[in-house]
Amino acid sequence: MTEHILALPDVDLAYDLRGPAPSEIAHRPLLMIGQPMTAEGFTALAAYFPDRTVITYDPRGLGRSVRKDGRTDNSPTVQAEDVHALVAALDVGPVDLFASSGGAVTALALVTAHPADIATLVAHEPPILSVLPDADAAARGQAQVSDAYQAKGSFAGMAAFIAYTSWQGEFTDAFFAQPPADPAMFGMPAEDDGTRDDPLLSDRSWAITGYVPDTAALKAAPTRVVIAVGAETAGTLTARTAEATAALLDSTPAVFPSHHGGFTGPDSGYPGQPELFAHRLRELLDESRA
Repeated sequence: MTEHILALPDVDLAYDLRGPAPSEIAHRPLLMIGQPMTAEGFTALAAYFPDRTVITYDPRGLGRSVRKDGRTDNSPTVQAEDVHALVAALDVGPVDLFASSGGAVTALALVTAHPADIATLVAHEPPILSVLPDADAAARGQAQVSDAYQAKGSFAGMAAFIAYTSWQGEFTDAFFAQPPADPAMFGMPAEDDGTRDDPLLSDRSWAITGYVPDTAALKAAPTRVVIAVGAETAGTLTARTAEATAALLDSTPAVFPSHHGGFTGPDSGYPGQPELFAHRLRELLDESRA
């Protein structure tokens, strides 16, 4: 792996190259993006693609990528332009793209704005609340997570986030009637850690979850768009958003092993099944080449 910096006017974008050079292989380069996950979250998955050039990056303001625009919000359309600049600077397009969570939303914005950049997109569980039938209630639940975080810090915020994202089905009155989630239930301490800027628990990434897909543009794009869902997440928030997004595109989600972070290895806090996950991803990418 080699580390690099792409200097753009409003961000120094950190990215990594793994494997052989694009000129040495027949496969398209494989770009992997997340949000708020940074490049290191794809280490386990990338290891199962030694026959490809694998490109990973840190979204602006996260990890090693230093913002110069004075902002703290995370916008999928802004991040899509960063990824477009990266593909253009490397002169490797079109690439195949695996995108996770908020990165999957960025990827949909990228296909909308720059469809020639991407041959196949596998968008794993994009957390787009706007596509849900209970979108307003889902947004209210998201606000409760932020409120808990702002009031009591990371542990209270994460407990609320787990309760929110693990809820089965639509957000009904029963969800909102629950007492506040107790960090101790999840093995976390109760004290306030003093942070208020976490991109997952604050409102800094609400542009990601509030994104409205341009269905017509996605359908018209030459990119093959595959929405993916984890086998273990059925009924939960990101499974429902994946299913609803796929329905907009007149498709059904491709099922992947494990959970929302099912591609992560044993060094993560909640490891998945990266080898089986990589096998499923390779199947889908090979279908596009057939």
